[in-house]
Amino acid sequence: MARLRSADAIYQGHCQTVTSRSRCPRGAYGPVRSGQMRRCPSCVTGSCACAIGVWRHARGRPGAGPAGYDRAVVTVAGAVREYLQYLVVERGLAANTVESYQRDLRRYADLLAARGTDEFGGVATADVAAFLAALRTGDERHPPLSASSAGRAVVAVRGLHAFALAQGMSGADPAREVAPPAPPKRLPKAISVSEVERLLDAAGSVVSGEPRELRDRALLEFLYSTGARISEAVGLDTRDLELAADPAVLLSGKGGKQRFVPVGSYAVRALQAYLVRGRPVLATGRLPSAAVFLNARGGRLTRQGAWGVIGEAAHRSGLMEVSPHTLRHSFATHLLDGGADIRVVQELLGHSSVTTTQVYTLVTVDKLREVYAASHPRALDSGNR
Repeated sequence: MARLRSADAIYQGHCQTVTSRSRCPRGAYGPVRSGQMRRCPSCVTGSCACAIGVWRHARGRPGAGPAGYDRAVVTVAGAVREYLQYLVVERGLAANTVESYQRDLRRYADLLAARGTDEFGGVATADVAAFLAALRTGDERHPPLSASSAGRAVVAVRGLHAFALAQGMSGADPAREVAPPAPPKRLPKAISVSEVERLLDAAGSVVSGEPRELRDRALLEFLYSTGARISEAVGLDTRDLELAADPAVLLSGKGGKQRFVPVGSYAVRALQAYLVRGRPVLATGRLPSAAVFLNARGGRLTRQGAWGVIGEAAHRSGLMEVSPHTLRHSFATHLLDGGADIRVVQELLGHSSVTTTQVYTLVTVDKLREVYAASHPRALDSGNR
């Protein structure tokens, strides 16, 4: 068994940080004596308390990274675990985002294993390029991915290698030279105000006596009124809603960022009808749920369930290719059409950068061109009218 080179060496792993004079914060094992190595039972792999491989004290020792990792023994699987833990604890990314990273990095680790690379320090730029090629071509288990989906996976891999380099797990970043494929520029798909009204009417009526109709109408009114993401809507709790004098909602967006968004009068009316007459009927589960939107069993409505609600309403209204993001896109586009400042729309949508919001201005510019061409007396030659 490998041994520590110094009494003040530390272990960093699944159970946080353990020094030679302290216990594991989870109480998994006792004090670590000088020169000993012990494995925390909560760690998945490794021959010691470190979840990513053998930890050695690296002060002054050539060949080891600044954090003290022996690069020769850091496994790919261990590095992935450390990075995912960093995304959760340090970056505070949403659970769905972390799950997406996990799926992409698991596929990356499988490819590296198939190419005979188990040690993280042995990954080369050719391996990363081969991963991108495999994403685009597909295999017997995976269909080919679009440029945007493949780009997302490559971004996850680039983040992993940048993290590993910063933490001293590797001496180079082999992913730096592999750029994600540029996705085609697509404008967000928004529907007109009249189409939104058709969709809302197809979901149900606020005077209905059917609880699920009340819920469906309230959900769609809420999405269009606030521009909320579908994950924000299904994650909403009753304490986050204020429907009194100044109706507003507290939304928890990506990375745990929170924002207050006003709620329009139509959505307030639909929500009040649902909360008074619909939700109490649906709340029949054994364990009470704090969720605003409930499923038929009394639990929190899932993202898939919300997709189903929107899909059914779109089918009944005769609208094609309507998704939860369609209402979010329509919310932003209609605000800009009405003269709202782009910075205000950015805050309402919860975008970190106004650059993300600016894509909606392209949609409104197209509409302005149409209005200009149809209205200005000298916009077009008389022969083109």
